[in-house]
Amino acid sequence: MVPASTFEHGDARLYSRADATSGWEAFEDVVGGLEGGHAVAFSSGMAAVAAVFDQVPAGADVVIPDDCYQGVAMLADRGADRGRWNVVRLAPTATADWIAACARAALVWVESPSNPLLTVADVPAICGAPRPDGCLLAVDNTFATPLNQRPLSMGADVVVHSATKFLGGHSDLLAGLAVTTDTGLLDDLRTARTLHGATPGTLEMFLALRGIRTLSLRLAAAQSSAHVLATRLAAHPDVDLVRWPGLPDHPGHALAASSMDGFGAMLSFEVTGGAARADALCGATTLVRHATSLGGVETSMERRGGLAGQEHLPPSLLRLSVGCEDVEDLWRDLETALTATATLAPPGR
Repeated sequence: MVPASTFEHGDARLYSRADATSGWEAFEDVVGGLEGGHAVAFSSGMAAVAAVFDQVPAGADVVIPDDCYQGVAMLADRGADRGRWNVVRLAPTATADWIAACARAALVWVESPSNPLLTVADVPAICGAPRPDGCLLAVDNTFATPLNQRPLSMGADVVVHSATKFLGGHSDLLAGLAVTTDTGLLDDLRTARTLHGATPGTLEMFLALRGIRTLSLRLAAAQSSAHVLATRLAAHPDVDLVRWPGLPDHPGHALAASSMDGFGAMLSFEVTGGAARADALCGATTLVRHATSLGGVETSMERRGGLAGQEHLPPSLLRLSVGCEDVEDLWRDLETALTATATLAPPGR
């Protein structure tokens, strides 16, 4: 790690915004290797997203899921409002429509499992669809991580990560990556990073490298706990619905089982009693943190429908990012909170 912004003339590097640093390159090498491509590191996940959207020509169509990360939806809408591009929204499971979109759109943006409804798209079919030159197919792989899903091997042009989440894993950094096998696109993404100043910091890259060393251990523990919690929540009388692809009755279970190497550490569930009960539940836990973001070693939970721009979500839906605490401690905390807020449930439940 070299915390330098400028170098003497004659060095292989001149200025770090344009020439990168050894810290960025080390992190890029690791994630690029995991995804099977070449990575470009950015200052945040949204900076990586913006660099991909920057490749869209004026007036073209951008296709996004109707359930996707709020920041992506806001960026897409902002560009549409300014006449930059046209936005088309598709249900993640409308595979035929996604395949058709590949023939006409400049950017097809896939997110699977989706955030926060955990819907599973047919990533292999969409990535394998015929695309003319000029159609860029991107997959947000933040929830799955490269340990569970590798879209480049399925035919995607670029994969995007918020390294703030599972890759970093400790809720102490902001960073993002875009990964591709296309050398021309790789150069374009690096140019976007340079011109937009979306460069990661030296400390952030140090922390990200430290975090990714334990990714396989953290993800294995969190996925195992997610399985236990999803199963128990689904059996709880005060829970109306649990969304986790690992449950056999999840609509995308078979597809996730065939196309992914694991079901992930993210789940969402809906409690009886509506928004008031969900808000109260967030305040009643002690081990589970009431916080935004996800992918850290600590378990966190929030009501996404209470956030601006997310009002369309089910009002009682809670997104749970399962961390690495003892699963029995986590279940005890959630069960205790459900009991403590039981007076807010409808009569007879």
